[in-house]
Amino acid sequence: MPKLEADRLERLDQRRDRLAARPSWPFANDAVGIEAVLAAIVASSDDAIIGKTLDGQIRTWNAGAERVFGYTAEEAIGRSITMLMPPERLHEEATIVETLRRGDRIDHYETERVRKDGRRVNISLSVSPIRDATGTIVGAAKIARDVTLRKTLEAQREEILAKEQAARQLAEQANKAKDAFLAMVSHELRSPLSPILAWVRMLQQGVLDKAKTQHALATIERSARAQAQLVDDLLDISRIVFGKLRLQVGTVNLDAVTTAAVEIGRPTAEAKGIRLDVLLDEEPVSISGDSERLQQVVWNLVSNAIKFTARGGQIRVTLKRLETDVELSVRDTGRGIAPDFLPHLFEWFQQADTGATRAYGGLGLGLAIVRHIVELHGGTVSAESEGDGKGAAFTVRLPGGLRGASAGRPWASTATPSEFQCPGLDGLRVLVVDDEPDSNEVVGTLLISCGAEVRAAGSAADGLDELIRWRPDVLVADIGMPAEDGFAFIAKVRALDGDLGRLPVIALTAYATPEDRARIFSAGFLVHVVKPLEPEKLVAAVANVARGVSGIARR
Repeated sequence: MPKLEADRLERLDQRRDRLAARPSWPFANDAVGIEAVLAAIVASSDDAIIGKTLDGQIRTWNAGAERVFGYTAEEAIGRSITMLMPPERLHEEATIVETLRRGDRIDHYETERVRKDGRRVNISLSVSPIRDATGTIVGAAKIARDVTLRKTLEAQREEILAKEQAARQLAEQANKAKDAFLAMVSHELRSPLSPILAWVRMLQQGVLDKAKTQHALATIERSARAQAQLVDDLLDISRIVFGKLRLQVGTVNLDAVTTAAVEIGRPTAEAKGIRLDVLLDEEPVSISGDSERLQQVVWNLVSNAIKFTARGGQIRVTLKRLETDVELSVRDTGRGIAPDFLPHLFEWFQQADTGATRAYGGLGLGLAIVRHIVELHGGTVSAESEGDGKGAAFTVRLPGGLRGASAGRPWASTATPSEFQCPGLDGLRVLVVDDEPDSNEVVGTLLISCGAEVRAAGSAADGLDELIRWRPDVLVADIGMPAEDGFAFIAKVRALDGDLGRLPVIALTAYATPEDRARIFSAGFLVHVVKPLEPEKLVAAVANVARGVSGIARR
């Protein structure tokens, strides 16, 4: 053999020896070694790996199964796999066995199993058939992965998503409700303006006779008061929502309160041809409460009855004393209330008819305000009706009831403007400071008609100059003015020397919340008169401070 060929064969033999000596996969050609590798893999797995027969008997149980289910191998092997199943899921075993007998696998089936301590765990289950040497299916290998944490996180995510969607829906609903409310407020505030502007235009043109002129003036006043009532209701809502509606408690003569409230509504009832009757208890009835707020309750119930009673109908207001309570009822023969709406009658912004086609105005606030005021007095209010077209009855029950007692504080005047008599303001100098010329003109005209001398200023700066030059007896000032408001104005007034710095100042303003009143009085105003202007209140305020309430002598 040539030497070259011999060298090549020797190198091949050496290479074969090196390959034979190279390490290969452990036990690659050793059946016992393969089983050891697989056993090590099963033992170290975090998943539960369980072997069982087709009849459900557990044959193998790894450390992962012990961690997932809490049973040791000694406790589990030989028992039925159904020991891990909740009662309502026992049927799953039959389905799994049927699938295995067909030779099919089950992949990532998510279900619930029960631990040794009774706690349920969510698992993802994969099951494969085990065959013997002949290919016959003799058992199953199960791999169960604990997905409880994942399920918990998914549930939390779904909950957060649901809350976010609910919050979005609430926000959308609130936005729609806000738009609807603003549209309703706009409508209700504009509606009284239509007759006001129309009648004023005809009055300006001089085309009305005396009777029509009186009718126009009555309509204008009624429409203006309706607007003022809407504004008051909105302010009351704000006070109630923020828990700032307070009662000025004293002894209240309910007979006087009821009569006064009814008389306010009587002209409207008579204009609609509605009979309005009042039945009082034989003896005067008095309770402890807030007279103004209780009048508001009666007035709201009466005005509500007038609104929903057709021409020719009847309203009866009854006040009577019970054993321990006082009962006020307002019963009408009007439209009535549908049974499904009765439970919502005293809720905010609730009206039986809504939308552009609704037949009755209002914001749906009056009855809700009634409920709140009555509850502040420790009472209850309820309503009953036999249905549409059958009238309605509202009943207020208030605790107490003092026989023969009289009101502890004066009741607000219910006189109409035609009945109002000017107190003597002869020779009194009044300076009116307001940036609204129309307001200055009407206030000036009113005070002049009662005998006062009046000058007006359109700003705080002009008012201060006029004050120093003219030296009035009383100041009437607005709060909301440009450049300098009423607070800045009165601060400058109080900084003046002598009597001018102590001059009585009346705030005539549309700011009407309790916080506004507190700030107004703290700033140094003696009296707070709320717009829209009620002539008798302003004239009475001017007369009171002029009579020496402030220590300033009349000229």
